[in-house]
Amino acid sequence: MATDPISSRLRVVRGDITTLAVGAIVNAANESLLGGGGVDGAIHRAAGPGLKQECQTLGGCPTGQARITQGYNLPARHVIHAVGPRYRGGSSGEEALLRSCYVEAMTLAEHHGIETIAFPCIATGLFGYPKDEACAIAVDAVRLFLRGHDLPREVIFCCFDQEDYDRYREELSGGGIALS
Repeated sequence: MATDPISSRLRVVRGDITTLAVGAIVNAANESLLGGGGVDGAIHRAAGPGLKQECQTLGGCPTGQARITQGYNLPARHVIHAVGPRYRGGSSGEEALLRSCYVEAMTLAEHHGIETIAFPCIATGLFGYPKDEACAIAVDAVRLFLRGHDLPREVIFCCFDQEDYDRYREELSGGGIALS
């Protein structure tokens, strides 16, 4: 049986996204881009003050869009800040905005020649997006993007806790995806 070429470019890991030595990690950011709670705060702390200083020059970022910065003290060369939607019941365009976060981040990675990108679970913490739905949207958006693009060559879904890791393993398990 032939391996799906898209599935061979996808991987799920459990761990701390700030420790990954990749071309870019994605930050589940807020519109100010100046740090916050959860993964956003962890990335800003690990990157050091240079990240906040660069983010201050960007003028924020609208929901559903993304911006790129250097990685500073992180092992990742770049941080792509994607602003997910606050979940308001699902009838306020949240799905399109969440999907856009992944597409925008992948587009920036491609534009900057980034070969490996790692995503956290965007908008599922303080922004309240239901985790099962967010996982399905993330995987679908990334798969659709990869069908028409050579870069990034590898996409990692980095899950901090076991529950999210298991959820992504389940979502990805149908296509021979590398499970770490």
